[in-house]
Amino acid sequence: MYILMIALTMFIFPIGCILAEFFLFKSPLGIIPLIGKWYVFWAVGIRLFIAGLRQSTNPKFTAQQILGISSDEPLQIVQELGFANLSIGLLGILTILNSDWIVPAAIVGGLFYGLAGIRHIFKADRNFLESTAMVSDLIIFVLLAGFLIQAIIL
Repeated sequence: MYILMIALTMFIFPIGCILAEFFLFKSPLGIIPLIGKWYVFWAVGIRLFIAGLRQSTNPKFTAQQILGISSDEPLQIVQELGFANLSIGLLGILTILNSDWIVPAAIVGGLFYGLAGIRHIFKADRNFLESTAMVSDLIIFVLLAGFLIQAIIL
């Protein structure tokens, strides 16, 4: 289920929305702004909101299955991470209603994914799910960083 959620929110839904808006609906936006719009909505918004729900209601999944921690000691911290993910995710979701929030949500979400991905790199005993999280975090970071460079600097 975790891999499916990553595949849907990282590839299938955002790429589908980008292609549909660009080709079917003839969006006046270029491809880079569409990447920002739909990756912020799906990868920052939906993915982090779903992760936050799961971490808030079932912190053991993240602690045990992704991070490989079997004790109950970190559960409060994982649950509070879930609250942060809910908050960032909600901001990403709300960008669909207010496009002025796309850049701030891309900054917050991109920084979160970048830092989390880098943190996973330095953990030597990563399991498959944590490695999947690491790779997807870094890909999303690079996509959002590219979007932000174009949106802010160019």
